[in-house]
Amino acid sequence: MSTITTHILDTALGKPAIGVAISLEQNSPEGWLPVSEGVTDSDGRLKDLTPEPVSPGHYRLTAEIGDYFAVAGRDALYVSAQIDFVIAEAGSHFHLPFLISPWSWSTYRGS
Repeated sequence: MSTITTHILDTALGKPAIGVAISLEQNSPEGWLPVSEGVTDSDGRLKDLTPEPVSPGHYRLTAEIGDYFAVAGRDALYVSAQIDFVIAEAGSHFHLPFLISPWSWSTYRGS
């Protein structure tokens, strides 16, 4: 089984993105099924996204960044940022951060 964590950094401000809603889903023969959800803390982190380990499979992690920018009155190009990924084997930790700005976003696999 594997665990997943994330955090979001607002690169335009050089600060953590606080209060961003995040959801994790797993693809199944029935379609995308919800696994967990949460909101980033004061450090822009969601440490307990998968308090219980998840099995190998096809997942997607979605951050509602448009809402985050709207709360601050900032115009943004993207409504959400989504990482579509595969966990091939059990036993790894996946730290999948988002680097966001009103006009772009990117990701990487952290540690």
